[in-house]
Amino acid sequence: MQEQQTMNGQGEAQRFAEAIATANIPTLLMVLVQLTGELHWLEDPYQIARARGMNDNDTGGLPETLQTKVRQAALEAILAWRAGRPVALPEPSVELRRKMLAWAVAEEVPTEYDPIIAADLPLAEHEVVEKLPVPDGFKVLIIGAGVSGLCAAIKLQQAGVPFTILEKSTTLGGIWRDNRYPGAGVDTPNHLYSYTFAPYDWTMYFALRDELHAYLEHVAEKFNLRPHIRFETEVKTADYDNAAQQWKVGVQCADGSQETLQSNILISAVGIFNPIKMPDIKGLESFKGPRFHTAEWPDNVDLTGKRVAMIGNGASAMQTGPEIQHIVKSLTIFQRSAHWVAPNEQFRKPIPDAMRFLLREVPLYRAWYRIRLGWSFGDRIHSTLQKDPNWQYADRSLNKANDSHRAYFTNYIVSEIGDKTELLDQVVPPYPPFGKRMLMDNGWYRMLRNEKVKLVSDPIAEIGPDRVITKDGVEHEADVLIVATGFDVLRFLTSFEIRGRSGRRLREVWEDDNAKAYLGMTIPDFPNFFCMYGPNLQPGHGGSLIFVVEMQMRYIMDVVKKMLTQNLAAVECRQDVHDAYNEQIDELHANMVWSHPGMETYYRNARGRIVVNSPYRNAVYYDMTRAANLSDFVVEPR
Repeated sequence: MQEQQTMNGQGEAQRFAEAIATANIPTLLMVLVQLTGELHWLEDPYQIARARGMNDNDTGGLPETLQTKVRQAALEAILAWRAGRPVALPEPSVELRRKMLAWAVAEEVPTEYDPIIAADLPLAEHEVVEKLPVPDGFKVLIIGAGVSGLCAAIKLQQAGVPFTILEKSTTLGGIWRDNRYPGAGVDTPNHLYSYTFAPYDWTMYFALRDELHAYLEHVAEKFNLRPHIRFETEVKTADYDNAAQQWKVGVQCADGSQETLQSNILISAVGIFNPIKMPDIKGLESFKGPRFHTAEWPDNVDLTGKRVAMIGNGASAMQTGPEIQHIVKSLTIFQRSAHWVAPNEQFRKPIPDAMRFLLREVPLYRAWYRIRLGWSFGDRIHSTLQKDPNWQYADRSLNKANDSHRAYFTNYIVSEIGDKTELLDQVVPPYPPFGKRMLMDNGWYRMLRNEKVKLVSDPIAEIGPDRVITKDGVEHEADVLIVATGFDVLRFLTSFEIRGRSGRRLREVWEDDNAKAYLGMTIPDFPNFFCMYGPNLQPGHGGSLIFVVEMQMRYIMDVVKKMLTQNLAAVECRQDVHDAYNEQIDELHANMVWSHPGMETYYRNARGRIVVNSPYRNAVYYDMTRAANLSDFVVEPR
């Protein structure tokens, strides 16, 4: 028995040695600090070099001799911890946490960023979820069982608040259930694009659709959410009943019957990537061959040997094109404007088994790996997206740093496009980097070097039964038409009709495409109603939408707690609070990249107002949603 344990111990030590041999040096340094309590790892000669671009900076820029020293020390510390030695610094101070991240990323990190660092660390200071005093009959309805709906359900469940999720489809997953086009996946690292409370043994650094959907299924199973989900139940209407101080929600059931449900609180988790957006092109309906939107990819479509035309060159097109280029006879891509694209050496690559073992077995390594990702893909670039009024090249960039980003991304495009230099005028955007959604390259430019692939920038005039005709008169023959034009994201909450206290429709309040909400989630005249992933909440400068959703739910749960502990039946955002917040939103956006006139973007509505993106750093929004202030609301007792 003892011999078997020794062999097992030797095997584990070998697995850790193999993992640490290729682990991320900046992350290992953070693990060493906490496991050993030795702060000299945050001093010379272990000074990390700042990463270029968005890669993991695995070596930290350290010479091999120092890398070896770090890896050996990390192996010894981790094995000692596994053998029972306690963590020397289980709860590093606020100042030390900030200093650690600043050292790991080789740049200054603002003090106010600490709460985001702490959110990912296994700290005892994390709040214990208390069960709330729920009166008989109190209930919450959640619309949608995607990323936001599952998060809302888990937080309500932890507090002992009864809830039901209403899901129109036969299974959960939202956008990761619906999007099945070739190459569909996330362009945020999935160790960041995941719930802080539900880590996962990912197989890829940037997961594809099937694994993302499996993750959400895993989360639902882990937290036993399925018994609380009513599938094939589509919400049609929601009306606030003043007398009852409740929402009346009209639904259509699987058999076509109608039912009215009641709830004290209503949470919309339908997201913004719904419904699809079809282009207004003459003759689109006349195309005789297979014609479909990427979000409605048919299971039985075969593109082998076909002449394929694809309208659009955004995120879904950039993922689809490289996947199908080799099986088609030809691929003609019609773009309205060019996009900026970022390289990442780990995009579409599997995580080695040894690294999965380390991420799975050492929570501190997983936590600090995620914390570094959160900074690098989040607040790091926010300051570079502000307009410099004295910048002389305002047409192409915002400031000196943004101009250096432009040079970096342009050089990457030039290197990838190779000898197809005639394409540079088509693929290098004239507007500043980050002006439109930044895309992650998965071989787009190398695909354009394929003789089968043609990029067309001339606008489409009309579509015929078997061809696409551009305004220059050229006819592009096609057997299959793929529409990759995204979603109607400017019109929030269009999948059901909701009326507030006064009986006004939300669509009227929002003037169709001019959605506004306090903190992106609560609206005057709509008591006890919260929208997840609402207006001005997308972290356009970078970050994980899932973490934004968690911040929202922390705020909503604080509202619920105050309602239940103070015997309140209704809370409604004050109009003046709502208006002041949105005035600030607009003022901040006026100085940011998304208001630049050099491009069209789905972030802006017809008035030129930014309605999708948040102007705030993630750390600022974290502080804004830390707790609810009831003075921001008109409240009614039960």
